[in-house]
Amino acid sequence: MQEELVTVEIKDGVADVRLNRPEKYNALSAPMFKAIIDTGERLRDEKSLRAVVLSGNGRGFCAGLDMQSFAKMGDSDSAASSDSSADAPKSLLDTDGRVENFAQRPALVWKYLQVPVIAALHGVAYGGGAQVALGADIRIAAPDLKMSVMEIKWGLVPDMSITQTLRDILPMDVAKQLTFTGQVLNGHEAQQLGLVTQVADDPYAAAMNMARDIATKSPEAIRAAKQLFETAWHADAKTGLELEAELQAGLIGSANQREAIAANFAKRAPEFFDPE
Repeated sequence: MQEELVTVEIKDGVADVRLNRPEKYNALSAPMFKAIIDTGERLRDEKSLRAVVLSGNGRGFCAGLDMQSFAKMGDSDSAASSDSSADAPKSLLDTDGRVENFAQRPALVWKYLQVPVIAALHGVAYGGGAQVALGADIRIAAPDLKMSVMEIKWGLVPDMSITQTLRDILPMDVAKQLTFTGQVLNGHEAQQLGLVTQVADDPYAAAMNMARDIATKSPEAIRAAKQLFETAWHADAKTGLELEAELQAGLIGSANQREAIAANFAKRAPEFFDPE
């Protein structure tokens, strides 16, 4: 029986999500794409979810596109008969009625989650692997991580929703530099540029600690905060200011907001209700 390509364990509101193709450095085949998408979409329906940690089993987070899949690009006969392409659409332009296509969804699915997603990066995060990580809200990297927007090496442009993720992280000139050169960065270099949030000797442990801390906060306020930034970051002033007021009005006086106040005054741990 084939092992799951992505594993999920939820405990105390924190989803431990792991890419699970370690013998291939968690490289992205069509089934791997689908497994990541299905996992993210399934987590959207988890009412008890407070935070997600996204990591990779084995020696690296994700080495990017599976080279066997890459070798079949442009070979329509081979691609049509390949099991690895069975779940993929026939064209990159096929969006299945959504804004994003199949290739863009494994990164965007994490931005679409209502709760914070923290990526723990070790080993390598190349090409598509880097782009999946860019879909997370926060990235924690090992010092010796090797991270690269590597598509230029193969004569390609990054196309896994990088226009919607990297713009939130880097100035355009730095994004262009990394895309034009395919430069490989270690954890500290990636942090200096702003590509990762912080560096830790054990990024998985650091990510889990952060997720558990987030899980102790009001889940409605956390979800509202993510919605606020995701919606308003590139919006006009009117949209942003109105959303601030709207979200705050919905939180003030709510059961969880009253519990936050009561717990702070009583100097005890709060007991929050899951959002409806």
